[in-house]
Amino acid sequence: MENKIKKIVVIGPESTGKTTLCKQLANHFNTLFVEEYAREYLLTNGKEYTHEDLIKIAAGQIKKEEDAINNLINTKSTSTNSNQLLFIDTDMYVMKVWSEFVFNKCDLSILNTIVTRKYDLYLLCEPDIPWVKDDLREYPDGEIRATLYEYYKELMIEQQTPWININGNFEERIATAKNTILQLFQ
Repeated sequence: MENKIKKIVVIGPESTGKTTLCKQLANHFNTLFVEEYAREYLLTNGKEYTHEDLIKIAAGQIKKEEDAINNLINTKSTSTNSNQLLFIDTDMYVMKVWSEFVFNKCDLSILNTIVTRKYDLYLLCEPDIPWVKDDLREYPDGEIRATLYEYYKELMIEQQTPWININGNFEERIATAKNTILQLFQ
């Protein structure tokens, strides 16, 4: 039986443990994860960005995802499990929220990509852990983080892919994610 890649996207406001969760899950399930392209782009091009930069970031994110999918397809799996997992740190819903929150608009290419790309599970990270400062993060204010979380939650409710809320400390987050993944895909 040909392996089917199950794509699991981790989304939510900044500094909610998305990257940490992706790394831990990929390590636990012995698979790959797709890093957030925005960080790479902004570190290379500077942290001041325009709406046009977000379009480039979105395209870069999709390219990283496609590269990881191809890598999984081309790698011979030694597992007898028919499902391969791919964890994705950020997708076009993040680009949509970011675009609309900062620029009050979202490019049609991002919206079209949301419609055409299919995923198997969303893990929505709640902003209930402390915000951690780094040079690229913009919103330490708890109210803004809560507002952004509500935007993501609304998007999750309105779409068809299964999703779960991820909250609590890091151990609780990883346990919730692992249990859900095992129930759905193993």
